[in-house]
Amino acid sequence: MRAGIKWAVNNMTLKSGQTTSADLLAKAQVDKALRFHRSFPEYSETPLTSLDNLAALFGVNGIYVKDESYRFGLNAFKVLGGSYAMARYLNRCLNDDLGELTVQRLSDREVRAQLGEITFATATDGNHGRGVAWTARRLQQKSVVYMPKGSSLSRLENIRAEGAEASITELNYDDAVRLAAENAKRWGWVMVQDTAWEGYEEIPTWIMQGYGTMAAEALEQLNRLGVDKPTHIFIQAGVGSLAGAVQGFFAAAFRDARPRTVIVEPDQADCFLKSVQSGDGKPHSVGGDMPTIMAGLACGEPNSLAWDILRDNSEMFVSCPDWVAAKGMRVLGNPLGGDHRVVSGESGAVTAGLLASIMEDSDLGALRQDLGLGDDSRILLFSTEGDTDPARYRNIVWDGEFPSV
Repeated sequence: MRAGIKWAVNNMTLKSGQTTSADLLAKAQVDKALRFHRSFPEYSETPLTSLDNLAALFGVNGIYVKDESYRFGLNAFKVLGGSYAMARYLNRCLNDDLGELTVQRLSDREVRAQLGEITFATATDGNHGRGVAWTARRLQQKSVVYMPKGSSLSRLENIRAEGAEASITELNYDDAVRLAAENAKRWGWVMVQDTAWEGYEEIPTWIMQGYGTMAAEALEQLNRLGVDKPTHIFIQAGVGSLAGAVQGFFAAAFRDARPRTVIVEPDQADCFLKSVQSGDGKPHSVGGDMPTIMAGLACGEPNSLAWDILRDNSEMFVSCPDWVAAKGMRVLGNPLGGDHRVVSGESGAVTAGLLASIMEDSDLGALRQDLGLGDDSRILLFSTEGDTDPARYRNIVWDGEFPSV
């Protein structure tokens, strides 16, 4: 296995369309989130870029990258989940019909007076917390954000700029989540976290449905390009909420004819790979500091809701060292011929780096064969963030930090 890339074929995948665990991401559910997101004045579809020249180089039919650096001006997809969950929570407080779920209604002066002052709390490496803070400000509410040790100062300042009370802790991500949950309980705040545990599942479900907007947009955009569906999806996983949302949406949409899906993690936080390797069907955790440049994926404890979906519907789980993410950043940032440039951060680019490595390296031929990648393959990637840490982006793309090995 080349320079730290590890993978496992998922032998637990359910066959014959048995995708009951994906029903919460069915189109009818995701459409509710999409309608809410469209109520923001800032809403527009993020681009789906077709990398035709890269596809020709790799000998595949198509490579399509959903570029979330354009999302609401926040440079990342995360706002989709937090905003929808916060809106659903407020709407329930109002006992309103879901059809009235719009940012205009929830920010109305009379509705704001009815709701009173609410504080939303979360833990984040940056992107999710910024989305929560941005939404809270738009809805004239408060937010408190805890970040794990080693978090980027620029990401901290972006969160504070949205009006949040934010700080970097001396804890890893999972312990920062526990701190946020403890303080939310103590002070009566509303916890907005995209991972689930026993007794805390409703808001994580809403967050995953919010992420579904991105998948629904991507499918519509593919259809407009004349592609009925991708044959393969490479999707990154931290706690797994994003991966579960994307996988769940496509599994619910296509059932037993769904695309083949590859779940991609950092090698320092590969809890899903280890869960699959255990063979017992249960989620397993990774502890410690999890030092990886893929800060948005440095999560050691799987979201239990996402685990069910990924276990039942994914073909392959792969863990990657940091050089794979760096390779993806350079591949996307330096396109071939007339391909469009995609500015992708560390967590956003790891799937592109993995795909490039699989298609270029003969040592990974077994992985390429296991996935059935060939001239009829249409591959969908999600660049989940732009250069959310600009200094690190320049160090990697300009100065060659974390070279391919």
